[in-house]
Amino acid sequence: MIKDGLLIPQEVAQLNSPTSQQLRVHSIESFGTHDGPGIRMVIFVQGCQFRCLYCANPDTMDVRGGHFLDIEELVNRAVKQKPYFRKAGGVTVSGGEPLLQRTILKKLFDRLHEEGINTVLDSNGRLIDQHAKDLLEVTDLLMLDVKHFNNEWHKKLTGLSNTSTFKVAAHRESTGKPMWLRYVLVPGWSDQEEHLHELGNHFKNYKTIERVEILPYHQLGVHKWEALGMEYKLKDVNPPNAQKLEKTASIFRSYFKDVRVN
Repeated sequence: MIKDGLLIPQEVAQLNSPTSQQLRVHSIESFGTHDGPGIRMVIFVQGCQFRCLYCANPDTMDVRGGHFLDIEELVNRAVKQKPYFRKAGGVTVSGGEPLLQRTILKKLFDRLHEEGINTVLDSNGRLIDQHAKDLLEVTDLLMLDVKHFNNEWHKKLTGLSNTSTFKVAAHRESTGKPMWLRYVLVPGWSDQEEHLHELGNHFKNYKTIERVEILPYHQLGVHKWEALGMEYKLKDVNPPNAQKLEKTASIFRSYFKDVRVN
C-alpha cells in the first residue's frame, strides 16, 4: 500500500533483505543495448506499485517476488563485464521500480563508482524523498519513464497519479545532472496530440534532458499476463503504425533536439 507517495512499513519489510546488503532482483541481462548508452549489464529489480495496462513484465510487480542478491555479487558480475562496457557502457538498474529500493541501490551505485563503472537508473519516478535524492546524486544518467502528461489518463494507464514523476524530473533538473525522457506510445491511450504538446511545453526549457525516446507499444508480454492469471485489457490495441510514430516524433522534435523512436 501507499501513503503520501511512500511505501508503508509492511511493504518496505517485504522488499528489503534483513542484511541491508542485498537487492531484491527479478533478473539480470548481460550486454544490453537498449537500456542506456553503450553496452550495459541490466539489473531488473522486483516490485512496482504502477499497474501499467501494457506492462511487458507483470511478473516484476509483486514486492514479494524475485530473489535476493548480495551487492558484492552484483559488483563482481559488473567488473567481469567491464571490458565490454568500454567508455560509454556500464550498469543500468530497471524494474519493476528501482526507487522502491533506493537505500540499497545507493550502496550499489557507490560501489560501482569505486570500480569506475557508469550507473543508469530507469525509473517511473514513483516517489521522491531524501533517500531517493541521495540515490539520484550518484546516478550518472536518469532515464525517466513518463507514462502520460495528463494525470487522469495517467491514472487510467497505471492506476496511480503522475505527480511524483514530475517532482522527480524537477529535482533532477535542479541538480544539473543528465536525464533522458522515455514515452510509451499507446494508440488511443497516450497518443493524443494535445497532451503530447503539453508534455513538450512542460519540459522544453529543461537543460538536463539530453534525449527523448519514443517506445512503441507492443503486446510481447501478453503471455505473461495470461500465465499469471491476470486480465490483459489492451488485447484489442494494435501497435502504432509508422505514420503515428512519425507524427509523435515530429511533435516532440518541435520541443527537443534529440528525439528517437526505439
